[in-house]
Amino acid sequence: MARQTMQVIRVYQYGDPEQLRCEQILRPEPQAGEVLIRVHAAGVLPADWKMRRGFFRKFYPQSFPYIPGSAIAGVIEAVGPGVTRFCKGQAVFGRSTHGAYTEYTTTPVEPPALTPKTYSLLALKPDSLTFAEAATISGGATTAWSALFGDGELCAGQRILIHGAAGGVGLFAVQLARWKGAQVIGTTSTANVDFVRSLGAETVIDYTITPFEEVVSEVDLVLDTIGGETLQRSMTVVKRGGTLVSLLEKPPAQLAKVLGIRAMKNAVTPTSQDLEMIARLIDEGQVKAVVGQTFPLQQARQAHKLSQTGHGRGRIVLVIS
Repeated sequence: MARQTMQVIRVYQYGDPEQLRCEQILRPEPQAGEVLIRVHAAGVLPADWKMRRGFFRKFYPQSFPYIPGSAIAGVIEAVGPGVTRFCKGQAVFGRSTHGAYTEYTTTPVEPPALTPKTYSLLALKPDSLTFAEAATISGGATTAWSALFGDGELCAGQRILIHGAAGGVGLFAVQLARWKGAQVIGTTSTANVDFVRSLGAETVIDYTITPFEEVVSEVDLVLDTIGGETLQRSMTVVKRGGTLVSLLEKPPAQLAKVLGIRAMKNAVTPTSQDLEMIARLIDEGQVKAVVGQTFPLQQARQAHKLSQTGHGRGRIVLVIS
């Protein structure tokens, strides 16, 4: 029987959003230890357009052409030899190692496909979540979880400053930190002040009006989702012995030493167990997923252009079916 084709977005060289090409290619077959997923929704992460622009080429050079994206939600279409964790027909969400902007993708879930260099991040989708909502979690909630509780070692009663609190990572960080019992301070733009407060932030700073360092000091932890000048200014509001975790760049070690703080780029890798815990919290109503704008697969270019503005509420999602 002839293999079926699928619609997919591929990139052939680094560059602007015009490099995102919509094509028809052969549908992949799951190899040993892999599952084949019919993708219903794919999250559009800032890392996706940064990869396309070539920002990571020194550390993660791409083999062209490649399928962008990693955050997915869909239904298992087939399982490869040796797979016992999942079966055909199950609704799942998480991370694909073979791209997300596609109608079908494969990803490793068990050996031999799962090796020390690859990690599985796939879990059963709760019925309470739509596919679009589920696609916001990998790279959003999972990044927030590992940065807060792995790198940042956040504890109940601590004070935390979260930058970009309305964004795809920030909105989950606010909710998870509040769930943990921390006192949450969030920065955002004017349009999202009430939204961030509704997520559980006790203090919300409109960065277009008030420099955060004028009203914040002596926090236990800063989660930096902005980088650059914001990261540098953030280091001065951390109390001695406190921590700053940046999602974007390695903070200056000398300044951290002078200030007596721990400052790092996030490094802890999320696990499928983290994904399952987050799903449980969402199912219980303690954390909510927020979908921003949605686009069909064919409008991936428009989705990337919007993501590049760095503004907005929630995660941009490609709704594929």
